[in-house]
Amino acid sequence: TVVGKLEGEREITLGFVDLLRDDVVEKDRSRGIYFTQDWVSLPGVLPVASGGIHVWHMPALTEIFGDDSVLQFGGGTLGHPWGNAPGAVANRVALEACVQARNEGRD
Repeated sequence: TVVGKLEGEREITLGFVDLLRDDVVEKDRSRGIYFTQDWVSLPGVLPVASGGIHVWHMPALTEIFGDDSVLQFGGGTLGHPWGNAPGAVANRVALEACVQARNEGRD
């Protein structure tokens, strides 16, 4: 996810995100793809970020994974000092703020 406890290399993660969104994935042994995969009319696959992520990671998560993704906060929500519901609200507010900032061309 690049951030959180399951950190990985940014470029590799972005490559996986791109692969998940492609309709056809061509054979490319250099990338570990050993046969062409045509997903025809199957619905898309969503990239998932999980493992040690919390509200402060939201700007990086929205930049890396975009709008069509699953963000599993778990302890990052349940561990909010005011309880579960305020933790969920904090995540939602942060997500909406990041999307709005991106849509308005702000960083």
